[in-house]
Amino acid sequence: MDIPSSNIVAPRMAERFRGFLPVVVDVETGGFDAEHDALLEIAAVPLAMDEGGYLHLQPTVSTHVEPFPGANLDPRSLEITGIDPTNPLRGALAERQALDHIFHVVREAMRAAGCQRAILVGHNAAFDLGFLNQAVRRCGHKRNPFHPFSCFDTVSLGGLAYGQTVLSKAVQAAGHAFDSREAHSAVYDAERTAELFCSVVNRWRQLELFEQARSGLDAA
Repeated sequence: MDIPSSNIVAPRMAERFRGFLPVVVDVETGGFDAEHDALLEIAAVPLAMDEGGYLHLQPTVSTHVEPFPGANLDPRSLEITGIDPTNPLRGALAERQALDHIFHVVREAMRAAGCQRAILVGHNAAFDLGFLNQAVRRCGHKRNPFHPFSCFDTVSLGGLAYGQTVLSKAVQAAGHAFDSREAHSAVYDAERTAELFCSVVNRWRQLELFEQARSGLDAA
């Protein structure tokens, strides 16, 4: 849909989501219990807005994470993710260092966009936000840029826009490729989720521009 937008002012990112910067996050873990199971991988994809008001992906930041002392590691979860927490080649960081690594990039993206805070975007976002918040609590981290409970969930958005709630099916319905062999990697899943979120928001932007252009023609 090609829509003339020369007379239409695009919103700034800081104005689009009430001052929040959407950052897509995916975590891989040692189970489903955020309080007791290990956080093993985390990836974050900050988003930016172009002059037309369309979202696009910024470079991904990621790290492997060392299980916190006493963390539970469910063998069934490790089988799904293929993660070996004892492998020294993982280059894993302690939780506090891992959070610092991710948060530094997120805060830089916030400043560049003029946003006051980040908001987590995820597929089943409550899961990712729960593990992130628990890691923040364990470390006593005082500079968490993410809103503590608000989030955008691409399960709901994918169901609304494409009638699909499974990540792979929603991504494909949005016109992107999805390789199931790469799934359950924090980086891969975060980037595919980011593509899905951008597709939904950008589709809405196209409709917004279409309506504005049609209103201008009607007024003429």
